[in-house]
Amino acid sequence: QVQLVESGGGLVQPGGSLRLSCVASGYIFAITSMGWYRQAPGKEREGILCTSSGNLDPYFSDSVKGRFTISRDNDKNTVYLQMNGLKPEDTGVYYCVAGGLTYSNFGCWVEPDDFWGQGTQVTVSS
Repeated sequence: QVQLVESGGGLVQPGGSLRLSCVASGYIFAITSMGWYRQAPGKEREGILCTSSGNLDPYFSDSVKGRFTISRDNDKNTVYLQMNGLKPEDTGVYYCVAGGLTYSNFGCWVEPDDFWGQGTQVTVSS
C-alpha cells in the first residue's frame, strides 16, 4: 500500500500562486509515475500533470501549461505542484495520484490500482 497526503491548498486571489505538496509513504517502490488531477465543481476529474521516474517529459494539460510546474524531493518522498498565475477556473479539489498511471502528449490515464490522496481544496477568487 501507498499513502499519499496532499497539502498547501487554500484561498488565493486571481494571479496569485500556491504550492501543493504530496507526500508519499508506504510501499513507494511500487510507484513508477505520479500525477495531479483536479475536480472543479460540477465537472469530471481532470488530469492536469503527470510525470514518471523515467526520462519522459511530463505531461501538462493545455489548461495549466506554462503556469504550473512540478518538482520532487526524493529524500522527502514529496512531489510539489507549483501553481502560478492562478485563475478562477483553477478552482477545485486537487488530488495526487501515484502508481502505474501512464501518459502521452494527449493526457494521463490512471490504472485501477493506483493510489489517490484525499485531495486539497484550491479556491481562486477575489
